[in-house]
Amino acid sequence: MSRKKKSSRTHGKIPRVKINIKHELKLHFQNRSNESFSFSQLVKQLRVRDGKSKEFVKELLFKMEAENQLRRGPDGRWITALEPTYYKGTVDHVNPKFAYIMVESLPDDIWVKSKDLNFAMHGDTVTIQITSKAKASQRPEGRVISIVKRVKNEFVGRLEVSQKFGFVVLDSRNIFFDVLVYPQKFKKAIHNDKVLVKIDKWPNNENKSPLGSIIYVLGQAGENNTEIHAIMAEYGLPFEFSKKVETAAALIPVAISKEEINKRRDFRKEITFTIDPHDAKDFDDALSVKKLHNGHIEVGIHIADVSHYVKPDSLLEKEAFERATSVYLVDRTIPMLPEKLSNNLCSLRPKEEKLTFSAVFEINDQGKVFEKWFGRTVIHSDRRFTYEDAQEIIEGNVGDYQEEILLLNNLAGRLRDRRFANGAVNFESVEVNFRLDEKGKALEVIPKERKEAHKMIEEFMLLANREVATFIFDKGKGKQSEGRFPFVYRVHNDPDPEKFENFIKFAGGFGYQLSTQGGISKNLNKLFTDIQGKPEQNVLESIAIRSLAKARYTTDSKGHFGLCFEHYTHFTSPIRRYPDVMVHRLLWSYLEGENPQEKELIEQKCIHSSEREKRAAEAERASIKFKQVEFMSEMLGENFDGIVSGITEWGLFVEIIATKCEGMIRIADIDHDQFKYDEKQYRIVGRRTGGIVSLGDEIHVKVIKTDIDRRTIDLFWVKKMDLFQNI
Repeated sequence: MSRKKKSSRTHGKIPRVKINIKHELKLHFQNRSNESFSFSQLVKQLRVRDGKSKEFVKELLFKMEAENQLRRGPDGRWITALEPTYYKGTVDHVNPKFAYIMVESLPDDIWVKSKDLNFAMHGDTVTIQITSKAKASQRPEGRVISIVKRVKNEFVGRLEVSQKFGFVVLDSRNIFFDVLVYPQKFKKAIHNDKVLVKIDKWPNNENKSPLGSIIYVLGQAGENNTEIHAIMAEYGLPFEFSKKVETAAALIPVAISKEEINKRRDFRKEITFTIDPHDAKDFDDALSVKKLHNGHIEVGIHIADVSHYVKPDSLLEKEAFERATSVYLVDRTIPMLPEKLSNNLCSLRPKEEKLTFSAVFEINDQGKVFEKWFGRTVIHSDRRFTYEDAQEIIEGNVGDYQEEILLLNNLAGRLRDRRFANGAVNFESVEVNFRLDEKGKALEVIPKERKEAHKMIEEFMLLANREVATFIFDKGKGKQSEGRFPFVYRVHNDPDPEKFENFIKFAGGFGYQLSTQGGISKNLNKLFTDIQGKPEQNVLESIAIRSLAKARYTTDSKGHFGLCFEHYTHFTSPIRRYPDVMVHRLLWSYLEGENPQEKELIEQKCIHSSEREKRAAEAERASIKFKQVEFMSEMLGENFDGIVSGITEWGLFVEIIATKCEGMIRIADIDHDQFKYDEKQYRIVGRRTGGIVSLGDEIHVKVIKTDIDRRTIDLFWVKKMDLFQNI
């Protein structure tokens, strides 16, 4: 991780060499606070040879003494009189040899040898001291002085047992040490078990290992259940609900009282249905549709009323807040709510009366909204469709409720066209699914398809989310209302100019010319259209998304760049997202004229929810990577066509076109040439031949190793590219 250096210019009459000497002299003393030096030692260490420069060093020393930056000891040797400068930053441990420390106040990340990390780990917050200045092609170098905050103290790894002790080899690709565990701390773990180990003592010598104890045995390494549990433990995901939480859910009455129904707008006689994945168990949204006398259409977007069942300050509320989101791993769901709520009471199952919170719109056939209503409702779903069922009706014009589904699909198309015309970005990233055997082993990697049925549901959910956010924002616009209606918004900031500039260069490596002229979203949409069905599609789409800001929850409505909405929230998935529960509560309190919560309290919940969302996404990616590695482990020695998807100074990342799995070729293993990394141009250049490997180049690779523990695939470059054949 690095940021671009700020440019600097030399002004004044002092030669550039003297400014370098001045800087190096100051830095020399800053980083040696307890040492003293003679004049001859200083000129030698600064590599000053000519007489004029030596005189300049002498002048600087006396000047720094006069300014109380230096003092002289009884022996005449120079010693600093200033406190050393320290910085606070975050560790990005990129490989076994070194790490970067990201410091917000500095233009460059600080390069630190692993032996100078003081056992700081990836993600830790540390205090760092710079020990040498940045040279022409290097960043500043430093050392970790102290650890401010450990990102965690418990780790997942595989136990390797010897006669007198064991080592836990940690799974994380960003941690490069093992944990020593004595037999009395094994907790019945045996050789090759995956375990959760806690660090009991950190060493003061980099040649030693931390001392730990095993606190949980996950099972034998390599087994599906073990590896998925390892991912859950690695990311701190819960394995189950506590008995108290399950009991609290069990005590909620199933029957809906007439009194409760009478408080709500009744949609039970309207045509209503759900459309979800074939394997879904929780249905949190349903659509109703009715033609009106004026030729318009009434569309009801009905969302499970989780806030009716999960009360503030209850045990269920505290558990939902702590989890903040459901997590979808490749073979299981870790739900936010217990099954009685998620799959039963709140799930909008067909042929059952259900309590909902609804957004109801009067829309014409061009997708223009004329009227909107929000409130609590009761529904009776007539039919549960899978996406495949709905797609068959859209394509064949035959099936249950075909008129309603075709009408909704036409409206969704109008809404989508209007959204893109306004500048929304057409994100269509390729996601993968897996066909698993009965033991959970990956048998096939299957790209997920998004057809019209998926897009139809998505468009109405977007409509509800946008209109709810706009309604609340407009409610608080007047002078008397300003600040009275704090709310949960989903925001997506405009792209950072520097990051997007880097993406433009990245896309250029594939032969696509991008610019910011005419609008970023317009250029992105053109790119996404141009790359459809091409080998580089997945690489470019995923990198494009990574180059943009991450969406987050906040109480300040700052718009949503990707959707091109001025105001946006999450209203439509309260079974699996805690912010949606907050939105329901706040919306209802404003509709009822109640006093809202403090904005600061809502903001803290937004921050927590954003962090939990990030954790869930990382765990989901880890489970996908595990299955990809497991799948490719059956193909050791096989050759594939691949596309260069990333370049670092130590390796080429290559996405295998046939399986969408990414592996790495170590640059040291490439026998075609010795390569130099060109960071600015996203490429490596052969020192002997001058051959260039850039992003997007297609190469032929062999799978030579898979490591399930670290979820990595090692590749070997087996076929020279044309550019090398012609040299």
